[in-house]
Amino acid sequence: MALVREIMGSSVMEKSPFLTTRLLFSQQKNRVFLPLHGKNVQQRGLKSTTPVAAISEGLDLVKVLPEKAVKFKVRAVLTVRNKNKEDFKDTLVKHLDAFTDKIGKNVVLQLISTDIDPKTKAPMKSSEAKLKDWSKKANLKTERVNYTAEFTVDSNFGTPGAITVCNNHQQEFFLESITIEGFACGPQHFPCNSWVQSKKDHPGKRIFFSNQPYLPNETPKGLKALREKELREQRGDGKGERKLSDRVYDFDVYNDLGNPDKGIDSARPILGGAAIPYPRRCRTGRPPTDTDLNSESRVEKPLPMYVPRDEQFEESKMNAFSTGRLKAVLHNLIPSLMASISVNNKDFKGFSDIDSLYSKGLFLKLGLHDEILKKIPMPKAISKIQEGGLLKYDLPKIVSKDKYAWLRDDEFARQAIAGVNPVNIERLQVFPPVSKLDPEIYGPKESAIKEEHIAGQLNGMTIQEALDANKLFIIDYHDVYLPFLDKMNALDGRKSYATRTLFFLSDVGTLKPIAIELSLPSTASPTSKTKRVLTPPVDATTYWMWQLAKSHVCSNDAGVHQLVNHWLRTHATMEPFILAAHRQLSAMHPIFKLLDPHMRYTLEINALARQSLISVDGVIESCFTPGRYCMELSAAAYKNFWRFDQEGLPADLIRRGMAVPDPTLATPDDLTSILTTLIWLASAQHAALNFGQYPYGGYVPNRPPLVRRLIPDENDPEYAVFLSDPQKYFFSALPSLLQATKFMAVVDTLSTHSPDEEYLGERHHQSIWSGDARVIESFYEFSAEMGRVEKEIDRRNMDPKLRNRCGAGVLPYELLAPTSEPGVTGRGVPNSVSI
Repeated sequence: MALVREIMGSSVMEKSPFLTTRLLFSQQKNRVFLPLHGKNVQQRGLKSTTPVAAISEGLDLVKVLPEKAVKFKVRAVLTVRNKNKEDFKDTLVKHLDAFTDKIGKNVVLQLISTDIDPKTKAPMKSSEAKLKDWSKKANLKTERVNYTAEFTVDSNFGTPGAITVCNNHQQEFFLESITIEGFACGPQHFPCNSWVQSKKDHPGKRIFFSNQPYLPNETPKGLKALREKELREQRGDGKGERKLSDRVYDFDVYNDLGNPDKGIDSARPILGGAAIPYPRRCRTGRPPTDTDLNSESRVEKPLPMYVPRDEQFEESKMNAFSTGRLKAVLHNLIPSLMASISVNNKDFKGFSDIDSLYSKGLFLKLGLHDEILKKIPMPKAISKIQEGGLLKYDLPKIVSKDKYAWLRDDEFARQAIAGVNPVNIERLQVFPPVSKLDPEIYGPKESAIKEEHIAGQLNGMTIQEALDANKLFIIDYHDVYLPFLDKMNALDGRKSYATRTLFFLSDVGTLKPIAIELSLPSTASPTSKTKRVLTPPVDATTYWMWQLAKSHVCSNDAGVHQLVNHWLRTHATMEPFILAAHRQLSAMHPIFKLLDPHMRYTLEINALARQSLISVDGVIESCFTPGRYCMELSAAAYKNFWRFDQEGLPADLIRRGMAVPDPTLATPDDLTSILTTLIWLASAQHAALNFGQYPYGGYVPNRPPLVRRLIPDENDPEYAVFLSDPQKYFFSALPSLLQATKFMAVVDTLSTHSPDEEYLGERHHQSIWSGDARVIESFYEFSAEMGRVEKEIDRRNMDPKLRNRCGAGVLPYELLAPTSEPGVTGRGVPNSVSI
């Protein structure tokens, strides 16, 4: 053993608790050469089933005559996960399967060797084996049930590399893993984590590979055909409507967001393709609408949308989210809110009205159908439905430490770098800022912000000195919104500007806003200025105007955050990569094994979003200023601003001038860079943009998702109304009670961690990697690093020198702390875009 260790150079052999037997792993950098007939033959691994003689330096390999093959038995142990809850149909079919199993309709397995049979030139196979005791164990109520099967194999079978499974029952079952015992090389592990469909639905056999990773050119001959077959089946043929039990990963455009059969107002443009570029989504193959053959017919809630069977929420996630949380909100709570409030969709009259949502609650008119509300698990923040239909929201973090912190300029600026949307602020490099839009259509490129607007805010520095010292920063939404403003402002109850906000960096490391530019299209009302600049207030009137200007900035920010940074840059752009991974990378591929935890649930949550959130009259259109143009704005951002090579770190920070290139952060090659970017987007980037939505946005005045009134000037008829009661005017510009409560209910759900969350540095299915000891060692190192990161974040949040995360009433920055408890916590980095 010591000699083997020295030859193999394996420093991690037998370290891992995942490895239940002693296995030998060859390392790429430590290859073994055996002298054979005067030639060096490279041997990548050692097969314990092959007879090996002792090796002496300078001697040929001793020839061993093959023994006559004999047959022997090996055993398979299958772990099947039971459903926690069964309906009547499930129970009936389960009993039927138990009965038919006794008469020969069994689950049948077969082992496939990594070697080719020299006689048949096909992979060596075991005998077929039937799963034992299914009928006896059918009524077990445990979470997992172990079944066994017994194979007969030849002694020259080699190493098992795959297992086929044929389900002759009526009902699908979830197969977690298979372990094969009885080979001289020790137990062989096959991670499955997949639904095995009935043969009546899917006539072919399911293929599961061992946990040993192989690049395509390293695939053993016995597995090559199976590897190709697996990928062909997952690609599908691009035809027909997909069944919920299918496992087909195919591409399509976003042609299902509208419903033209309801009328022209319910039609929406098709996103994707040459006309309006956009990432692809998962194809469902549903028939077209009656009025537009290019638009796909919709599946309305509560009917499910197709995603490949293994991408659907697992039962624990469904209980916490799909059938319980979000569906309860969308299907039950929101109609109740509409019924209760729509008759008198009143505005908030003041801060006390908003405060009462958290202290006193909101009375709902609960009808008979609304009794369901009391029986379905609801988001924590809105779970306090008491007698009489009282709905109370939990107090968001932003007002938990300092009720009026959100009103201060320093908090407004702090949230630009430490809030829920810290990815738009840039270092100002040219003054005045310049637009990239066509001046023939959108007017002069130069900003209206002049030197006289900000000269007194720079602590005695000139503008050029401030630029050279990296003291000036900007959040620029001018080019994102201006092309859409004419259409947006024509919508009922929607008013917006295209905003630019300048910040100055103080000597203590905090930002302060020094100017806000508000732009309207040149086609705006003659009484409205197309560009106006507001600066920090000097009296009561300018104070309220400044607050309104900040609200418009926050509304712009909320729209870009949700439609571009959150939905587009994490959810939508991850989907085609996930589809491509399943179409092009076998489950044996080491890159697939690396990406697997970062793809969990994303297709399902995106399908749910297409059904209820980003679709016609969905929550996004209802709650955000762009209204019916939300997804068009998202598509324009994709076309004009999105570049994959600038999405990861540090590329994004460098692009925005927030960091300088650091050679120690450079990736060694393009593949590493691509994988790093994908994992970053799926985990930390999404967490930073998602899980602070309720902590910051649950108090609507802090981040209003829409604004309903422009800021009047002296020539506007509304100016007198504004002067007479500026607070009333301010609240009339914010979302209405119905809009606000609907938005709060949804962002609470979207900010919630489910109990089965898998965080960065964790793996629920560790057996997937257990075939490669180098990967296990690297994963342990990464997990330990995540622990160190969490401690460092805690340390920084306690450092009084870091005033953007520590101070009186200042929220600590925890959105990138790796772990979290379930619920709305404002922290935690899941491995994937799972909500």
